[in-house]
Amino acid sequence: MGYRATGKTTLARLLAERLGWDWVDADVEIERRAGKSIARIFAEDGEAFFRDLEAIVTAHLCGRRRLVLAAGGGAPLREENRLAMHAAGPVVWLRAKPETILARMTGDATTAARRPNLTDRGGLAEIVELLALREPIYQEAADLEIDTEGKTLESITAEILDRLHLLPGSEDSP
Repeated sequence: MGYRATGKTTLARLLAERLGWDWVDADVEIERRAGKSIARIFAEDGEAFFRDLEAIVTAHLCGRRRLVLAAGGGAPLREENRLAMHAAGPVVWLRAKPETILARMTGDATTAARRPNLTDRGGLAEIVELLALREPIYQEAADLEIDTEGKTLESITAEILDRLHLLPGSEDSP
């Protein structure tokens, strides 16, 4: 888990490859079920509808074994999602500085097209504001914190596996 552009999707895929497990990006599954982008869900149905659908998808995915889940950045805000994630296995919080997040977001056209602003501020101000609200929740929900600053995806993957004592083929479910 973590804020947008902290590497959740890419690292879920890399971790799953190393473990020989499946992986799912919860946001992609939400879009599949809704038949439209997250930006359209927010615009047409509202954030409350999105969060309800996110909770349904999170509960469903957390019921699967041998799955690495890239949870949405807002999923941990609901206690039911935090409980489902903990029941499924270790919860990893991917951290990055606000400036790094903004640089990653602006460098990824897919993120901008699929994800709406969550406040009327947008940009760095929005990231700083939402991180101030979310970080205490992420910290409480996390079994493991990983700072992604200045690290390669491969080194982050290895660090997560090492710190969780997971080896490829492990039966334990993160």
